[in-house]
Formats: sequence, C-alpha cells, structure tokens
Amino acid sequence: MRSLLAFTGSRGDAQPGILLARALRERGHDVTLALAPNLVAFAHAHGVAAVPFGRDTADLLHAQRTDRRFISRDPRAWLRALFDLQRRGVLEQIEDLRALAPGHEVVVAGMAGEEAAESVARAVGLPFAAVHFFPIQPNSAVPVAPVRWAAHLPGFVHRWGWSVLARARAAALAPVLPVVTGPNPASVRIQAYDPRLFPGVDEQLPGPFVGFPVDSNGFLSSAAVSAPPMPSPTLDSWLDEGSAPIYVGFGSMDVGDPAAFVATLREVCARRGRRLLLASGWATIGPELEDTVAIVGQVDHARVLPRCVAAVHHGGAGTTAAALRAGVPQVICSVQADQPYWGQALQRLGLAATIPAKQITGERLDALLDLVSRPDVVLRAASYSADFATDGVERAADAVEALAGSPVAPDLLHSAGRQL
Repeated sequence: MRSLLAFTGSRGDAQPGILLARALRERGHDVTLALAPNLVAFAHAHGVAAVPFGRDTADLLHAQRTDRRFISRDPRAWLRALFDLQRRGVLEQIEDLRALAPGHEVVVAGMAGEEAAESVARAVGLPFAAVHFFPIQPNSAVPVAPVRWAAHLPGFVHRWGWSVLARARAAALAPVLPVVTGPNPASVRIQAYDPRLFPGVDEQLPGPFVGFPVDSNGFLSSAAVSAPPMPSPTLDSWLDEGSAPIYVGFGSMDVGDPAAFVATLREVCARRGRRLLLASGWATIGPELEDTVAIVGQVDHARVLPRCVAAVHHGGAGTTAAALRAGVPQVICSVQADQPYWGQALQRLGLAATIPAKQITGERLDALLDLVSRPDVVLRAASYSADFATDGVERAADAVEALAGSPVAPDLLHSAGRQL
C-alpha cells in the first residue's frame, strides 16, 4: 500500500501523522509523509522522513497573533479575520498535494487542512481518511460552547451549533476550494480520542473510534526542534533528587511575556513549596537548572509526567492525552481552537481545572492547583490512567489499511469551473 499522509497545523497536529507514518512503514507500506515546512525537521529528528507542503504554520500562527481584527469589538471585522485565516495557505496545500498524489492508493490528513486534502483525493479518485483529534462533526453530546453553563443546554442546541460552525467553515473555504464533480471515493473519519471523555459521542458519530494516537513507546517529544533538550541523565537526576515538581508546558502557543509568565510560575511554586519543571519550547528562555527550578527545551511526556504532581498546559489534544496517560491532575490554560473544549470536558469529569490562558494570574493559578490537588481528583486521574489504551496508532493504521482496500472512483481530473 502506498499512502500519502498530509498533516499541517501546529506541532501537536503533526505528531499523530508522524506516529502513523512510522507505524505504516513498520508494517511494510510505502508512505509519503507531508508536513508544513517548519515541521519537516521535527519529523526527521524523530527518525521519520517527511516532505514539505503548504505554508509555514509558524508564520500563520504569527499572522493570527498580529491581526488586530481578532481583538476588534466589531464582530464583522472579527469574522472577516477568521475567514481570512481559514483560507491562508489552502491554495498552496492543494497545489503541493496535487503534485504528490499520483502513485498513491490512499490519502490521509489531520483536522487542519482536511478539506484541501480531501479535495485532492476526490480529484484523483483516491479514498480519503481524516484523523479527528476532537469530535468536531455535528453531535448533541459535546457542548458547542466551551463554557461551564453550556453543558446544561438541550442536546439539539449543540447539534445545531456544530452544524452552523461546519457551514461557516465551508463558506470560508468555498472561494479557494476547487469544485470536483463525479462519484465520491470512499472516505472515513477516524475518531482519534477517547469517547469516554464525551459521553454518548460514540453513539452519534461514525467511527472508527481508535483512541488517542499513541503507541506503546509513548508520545513524541512535545517541544520545538530548535529548543535544545537538556540531557536526559541530567533531568533524570534533577527529578530523582527532590520532590515531585509541577510541570508547565505550552507547546507552540504564545502566552504573552515569557519573562513575566516564568516569574509568576516561580512565585506560585515557591508559595506552594513545590519545584517547577518548565518545558519552554514555546519561548526563548533557558535552559536552566537550579535546586527548585528546571527550565528545559523539551521533555519526554511519557517518561517525565508520571513523576510530576500536576501538569499545567495549554490543553492541546496530545498534551492532554499524555497527562491522562500519566495519571497526573491537570490545569488546562486554553489559548485557542479545541483547547477550551478539552479543559471543560476534563473539568466536568473531575480530572482537571481550567481557565483561559489570558486570564492567568498567580492567585488564580494557585487556586486551580489547590482544586486539582484534592485527593478525589488525584484518585480519579490515577484511575483513568489505569485504563488508558496505548494502541491508538495501531488501530488508526488498521483503519487506513482497510480503507485502502475500498473500491475507488475513476480519475476525476476535471472540475466545474476550476482545476487543481
């Protein structure tokens, strides 16, 4: 089987694609892994060959942070900014994937860039799989608004809201997506998360549900390749020589002034009598190693998190899953996208506390750490970890293999009005 895997977005979006590519190659399949240009080196650093496609997502994230329309009080300006952001880089993705697609038997993409990859798959008559790291399709099980009170709304409101969001995204992308006519090749949505975190969702969304995209070896490192890691023996010694620390890591997310944020973390941990382990891949600080503070470029979540007393992070699906697997209580300080939904979902189940990152103060973080330090939260986190499934990547690979055996439509190179 020859498969084309296209995973764009942030580093957290790329990690499952890297793991899936590795699993398929270990089964003897030919895999072309296409990543955003800034993430190709990340895959190579973990022993997986990759090629670039689309635009540098670091540039896209920077554009989002600097577009002042996102903080405008005019909802029309905010909506135009959102639509512009959704369209950025799509044409480049389509052009690059169109060049890569010939000779493959199946196309697989993550949630970011899903529509562009599916349009290419349809145009060349290949079956398509999208790996969903969050239940984004219309359903009544997941509150459509990531706030506490939304859980009390009727289910039909949630389904209607998710449908509206889906139509809005389709409208945003319509000007840049080619129109492809003819029969649809086979397609599936691989649900790559634990449905227990969203009770009832597995009864409403098509599967397969494969669990979080992890394998028996754990997760990839969560930090940027450009941030040098601290040698493992040094960090291991630091962990062994003192009490369990509070882990803090925000992946690719921007949390404002790094120096001020680190100062707040130091104060909170000192007040609590806890050591601080900070993974600073998102900021240009460190490395640093003191008795009570370790600032490192990257950590191995599977190895480090079980040795921590709590995890404070942005709520990306990968980091959330890593903390769940480690059995460590979490404080999710969400920044964007699906992150606030993970925070609310885990808070409803008593596995975490949550707050938007922009609202963090020392006092608020201290209070949230108090909440997740309660014995009942610690016990629930440990209990969830005991049942955590570690075969998500293998099950996703099974789904891709099964899809590749599906009949495909003839080549659909012609579109109505536009061509790829």
